[in-house]
Amino acid sequence: MESSGFQIFCAVVFALAIVHTFSTGLFERLAQRQPNHAGLWHFFGEVEAVFGIWGFVLILGIVYFSDFSNAIQYLDSRNFTEPMFVFAIMVIAASRPILLATKHLISGFVNLLPINQSLSLYVLILTIIPLVGSFITEPAAMTLAALMLRDAFFTRPLSQRLKYFTVGVLFVNVSIGGTLTSYAAPPVLMVASAWSWDTPFMLSTFGWKSAIAVFCNALLAICIFRKEIKNTQIKNTQIKIDSPEKLSYVVALMHLLFLSGVVVFAHHPSVFMAIFLFFLGYAHAYSRYQERLIIREGLMVAFFLAGLVVLGGQQQWWLNKVLLQLSPTALYYVSVVLTAITDNAALTYLGSLVEGVSNEFKYSLVAGAVTGGGLTVIANAPNPAGIAVLKSKFSNETVEPGGLFLAALGPTIVAILAFQLL
Repeated sequence: MESSGFQIFCAVVFALAIVHTFSTGLFERLAQRQPNHAGLWHFFGEVEAVFGIWGFVLILGIVYFSDFSNAIQYLDSRNFTEPMFVFAIMVIAASRPILLATKHLISGFVNLLPINQSLSLYVLILTIIPLVGSFITEPAAMTLAALMLRDAFFTRPLSQRLKYFTVGVLFVNVSIGGTLTSYAAPPVLMVASAWSWDTPFMLSTFGWKSAIAVFCNALLAICIFRKEIKNTQIKNTQIKIDSPEKLSYVVALMHLLFLSGVVVFAHHPSVFMAIFLFFLGYAHAYSRYQERLIIREGLMVAFFLAGLVVLGGQQQWWLNKVLLQLSPTALYYVSVVLTAITDNAALTYLGSLVEGVSNEFKYSLVAGAVTGGGLTVIANAPNPAGIAVLKSKFSNETVEPGGLFLAALGPTIVAILAFQLL
């Protein structure tokens, strides 16, 4: 399977998958024009389904170039821990007790800021939660922030410009906000063990710069859309979830323990999936405190990431050639660009396989990878989770990739300034 023809085939399939992610709106329009096949076109129009679809095409290619047993062997060689982890953490983090406990926490902070409550809530969602992602993991932070934005702001008649810019800031802030620790951000997680990066190192090298950029991005959004956000007139009492059952602190504590267990055993899928199954049983036993668990959304995101794992495993031959020929500064900017089309965790993982690289190389690769994590849906593993929660509030229930890219450019430039000048 190492022939040049097969390598070119894999690169072409990967390129087609990227083109597909930017063309999902086309399939949604086809669904409207051809109602008899609407289900099929809706499936092809799901951003979360893109890489799973093209991953299947790549497997068929392996069968064609080699045989069926080699295709199975390749799948067995892939590490699907991250898709399973994101699925488990997304479902637990989006459960009602976790969300309501977080909203209570944010509600307490809202009154401390000497500004309009709508502005306070907006700023806190885009700053505190992404930074907390360094401790509860980025997928959990993305899910919580997206759900709070959806319920508090996106259900209101906001302009599409504000919605896109908000998502752009959210994606960039979650990507860089997870760098305060060594286990929360997927691109950091991929290299932390190989390069002996611990939490104190991350905090002193990346974390403080990320925190400054996170707050600057939120303030940028406030400066541009202050009037529209303020006019939403959200009250602190409206932050809470409406439900006949009040928050049970015992149930919330149990959910936090389940969430912590999944985080602690993030590298051991047999353990954290067992914890997740216990969580499902517990949630069913106390269903009166629950709302619908986002199983479907979580599975779609996992499908997306699993497809990326399958496709990404065959891109090393050209990525390594690109990375090794660059200076640290050039590597940083190339990493920002490559992240937008490869997934930052896949990029740093491939970089960790290169031996004898300098500390400057390591910093530039990881800093560039997290900087570009908000430019596209595929740039950072938690992004599909945010899309899954928020897309129903956009026109045609689709977040257009071009709109997301343009919205994330400003926050990305802020992150570039933080990592390159501070």
